[in-house]
Amino acid sequence: MGFLDVLDARLGDGLESVLRAHHRRRLIKLGWSELLPGRTGPGRFAAERPVREGNAVRVLIDGEEALPQIQEAIENARSHVHIANWHASPDFRLSREAGAPTLRELLAATAERVPVRLLLWAGPPVPMFQPTRGGTKDARAEFEKDSRVRCVLDARERTLHCHHEKIVVVDDEIAFVGGIDFTALEGDRHDHRQHAPDRPLGWHDLATRLEGPVVADVAQHFRQRWVEVSDERDLPEPRTPAPAGPSRVQLVRTVPEKTYDFAPRGEFSILDSYLRALRSARRLVYLENQFLWSPEVTEVLLDKLRNPPTEDFRLVLVLPRKPSNGADTTRGQLGRLLAAEGGEHLIVAVTLTAHDGDDSAPVYVHAKLGIVDDEWMTIGSANLNEHSLFNDTEVNVVTDDADLIRRTRLRLWSEHLQRPEEELAGDPATVVDGMWRPIAQEQADLEDRGARRTHRLTLLPGASRRAARLQGPLRGLLVDG
Repeated sequence: MGFLDVLDARLGDGLESVLRAHHRRRLIKLGWSELLPGRTGPGRFAAERPVREGNAVRVLIDGEEALPQIQEAIENARSHVHIANWHASPDFRLSREAGAPTLRELLAATAERVPVRLLLWAGPPVPMFQPTRGGTKDARAEFEKDSRVRCVLDARERTLHCHHEKIVVVDDEIAFVGGIDFTALEGDRHDHRQHAPDRPLGWHDLATRLEGPVVADVAQHFRQRWVEVSDERDLPEPRTPAPAGPSRVQLVRTVPEKTYDFAPRGEFSILDSYLRALRSARRLVYLENQFLWSPEVTEVLLDKLRNPPTEDFRLVLVLPRKPSNGADTTRGQLGRLLAAEGGEHLIVAVTLTAHDGDDSAPVYVHAKLGIVDDEWMTIGSANLNEHSLFNDTEVNVVTDDADLIRRTRLRLWSEHLQRPEEELAGDPATVVDGMWRPIAQEQADLEDRGARRTHRLTLLPGASRRAARLQGPLRGLLVDG
């Protein structure tokens, strides 16, 4: 390792240590010290959120599966529709079927029968990135034009942060929680598990469809935000649905302190749940995420790689090749993880590409999923960075339904490995060593030689520890007051 590499590593480690110490002081001050190392209690569910029994959970993979189901639920609403999203474009269509309505048309038609409430982030105070405040105001005007839709813009964000959650509640009976935005900003959300290269940028994403008592928690979260930022203070408390399935589910959130009266000390139960699960991991950590530069999360993963809990422990990461920001920070953290395993082949980090003969296109990984030991799973809107775990509003769901978790993992592995599920049903470590690693390595070798790749997977390139790694921690210190 050269002098610059040593200097970069020391600067990076020092800055990340400062950021962790800052987060530690913040959590202690706010009464969230149970998240700190050595203080986490038993279990993988977050400590301060209820766990609901009796839920039906469907995991919806990619926009082609998720978006039409959301449209169908909205069309069949009998009482109300509540939506909270990062941004929604009036001309976005939830279905590619011929004659499908735009989102504005869908919501306006539904609002003729039942109340429709749409809660969106107001955009950044200065036009640094999309969606701008002018753009969100134009969208609100379009949604409400000649329509009974109520659209409210929430400007209570922390500096340089946003409202990032993506939830839909229909009749307090069905809820959708995931990572899919109702907009084509930055990429086309309509994609399918085949990921054909028929668009400039493919899109891999996830959502959950929920029925049962946990729906009341999703509905209550929407209500809490709505009554504080709108002029409608008397929105009724949501009713709790009857049991609908076998799954235990917990709604977890990030709500920064001093943002809303309903959470004056904030809420960091997404971070709590992730840290509990990752610290308990014995055999497998499988993460799909847009970013990976939370120092709290990477420190746990580093410890697992340096001190494997079992001989067959494996860490599999599915990340975008070029995230919308933070690419060098993610690469720097990946460099640390690869160095920590010491050549023991415990980690595989890949990205996705669509292929069809001579045609290819990148596939953007926008999913936010964590699986540990096929015993814990979370899906939602939270990325693994300080934005999502400390400073943006976010909503995830967590379950310990082992059958659902294993089926979800096999469906995802079948999509990414392009193999039937029955070929992947064996021991996860065997599948990682026998399929994930050799396929991704082969494709990386082809790419290095300038040859045409033949498979969707490849190793994530550019695991650098250069100074760009510092951007994430530095940005965190500057804007994380």
